[in-house]
Amino acid sequence: MVCGNDGLEHIISMHDVDTVVFAISGIACLKPLIAAINRRKNIALANKEALVSAGSIVMNLAKEKNVPIIPIDSEHSAIFQCLEGKRIYLKKIYLTATGGPLLKVPQKKFDSLPPQFILDHPKWKMGKKISVDSATMMNKGLEIIEAKWLFDMDEKDIEILVHPEAIIHSMIELIDGTFFAQMSLPDMRLPIQHAITYPSRLSMKVRDLDLAALKQLSFEKPNIKKFPCLRLARFAAKKDGTYPAVLNVANEEAVKKYLEGGIKFSRIPYIIEKVLLKHHGSDKKLSLSDIFDAQRWAREEVLRLCH
Repeated sequence: MVCGNDGLEHIISMHDVDTVVFAISGIACLKPLIAAINRRKNIALANKEALVSAGSIVMNLAKEKNVPIIPIDSEHSAIFQCLEGKRIYLKKIYLTATGGPLLKVPQKKFDSLPPQFILDHPKWKMGKKISVDSATMMNKGLEIIEAKWLFDMDEKDIEILVHPEAIIHSMIELIDGTFFAQMSLPDMRLPIQHAITYPSRLSMKVRDLDLAALKQLSFEKPNIKKFPCLRLARFAAKKDGTYPAVLNVANEEAVKKYLEGGIKFSRIPYIIEKVLLKHHGSDKKLSLSDIFDAQRWAREEVLRLCH
């Protein structure tokens, strides 16, 4: 058994390892991910933060080394599957969202809800941090930035659709108006297996999807006023540079403070916006040190605001 950074380096350097699955949360994934790409390993990526913070660096290196990056996130896996053989005809990407536990809750009640309610996702069982991100809908904001880099798309051509049934995991629209969607019952084993076995498909014992029993599949646009983290993520995506890295760390630290009981739920987007507006990014070509410096600054700013 191996562990820590030395363990990661050992795994990545093994000659009989052809695919590396990255499920490390946070920015800790970035350095080992780059090391694996440099060693020309196939990448199965479950981590959002690496592409959000350093998408240009990661994707340019993957292209240079001819390394495939197969997404494990259910939404990005859905897009990846829908796009096979159709990339040149792509017009728009639609990332679906359940809306999280607060979809039907008035915004004025957010701060009166206990953390247990916020953490109780209606469809998926997830860790605490991503559960809070689902409640604020920041997870969808991060997914917009991730999709921008994974699929080489302009942020304005990536839409969010609230789909409470969580059956359609995402969709694409082609230039002729045709839509393709990936559908299944919520089960993370499916995108994990697809990333590991791609381009093959293996049989899997999962519950059957009974379309007749569903009765309907519903969609609505997200309420940006109610969930301002979506607006903040698009702001960071448009500004680019170190702004997405600052967004990511500001969110990470604000969520941590909320879970520790240090701030109210409604302060999460407030703190992120304060940090983003104070940040001054650079137009120069990004390096890893630029990103780490921006993240360090953002972390300190959040701590100052929460003091």
